Amino acid sequence: MTEEEKNEEQTETPEGEAPEAETPEPEAPAEEPVAEEEPAAEEAPEPSAESPEPDAGDEPAEPEEPVTPRQRRQRARSAHTGEAGPPRSPEERAQDRVEQRRVKATRRRAWRARSRERRKAAQTAAEPTPPTPKSKGKAKLRQGVVVSDRADKTITVRIDSQRAHRMYGKVVRTSSTLHAHDEANDAHVGDTVRVIESRPVSKTKRWRLVEVLERAR
Repeated sequence: MTEEEKNEEQTETPEGEAPEAETPEPEAPAEEPVAEEEPAAEEAPEPSAESPEPDAGDEPAEPEEPVTPRQRRQRARSAHTGEAGPPRSPEERAQDRVEQRRVKATRRRAWRARSRERRKAAQTAAEPTPPTPKSKGKAKLRQGVVVSDRADKTITVRIDSQRAHRMYGKVVRTSSTLHAHDEANDAHVGDTVRVIESRPVSKTKRWRLVEVLERAR
């Protein structure tokens, strides 16, 4: 537009009226990008009623591993977060100790019962061995001379023995005395008697008179 046209427009507009402002033309809205439609996911076929569902009971149950007390303590320590628990009164602590002892006692009884069952099963599986009869030892016999018969129903017998020395071959003679029980007071001093080993009759008597072989002259 030239300057002359502008002057003419200003003269044509009446005084006191402002020239009309040019209204801007509305811009066309920007075209939004059309999102491409994604292909619908293929629907999974519904399981038919005829197909049998797997039964949980058919699967073999895995045997539980035996847990030792040490492993149980290790698992309890690993599960502990390390945070301090709430404060407890002495009565609550005592109640907790009683409960822990009760649980441990129950576990001990169960473990002992299982141990007894295992021992019984092992004993029944093994062939029973007949008990060996106790062999009675042969009683010793000694021959000696009576040296005293002052005590009632008791005689003192001297046992003389002789043997050759192992190295020098010299005959070594030794003697020992013992107390024997004489129920009838039959033996006297100087008699040659035979005694046999028996049960303890008194504090010192472990022998019993069998017979008198030779009377004293």
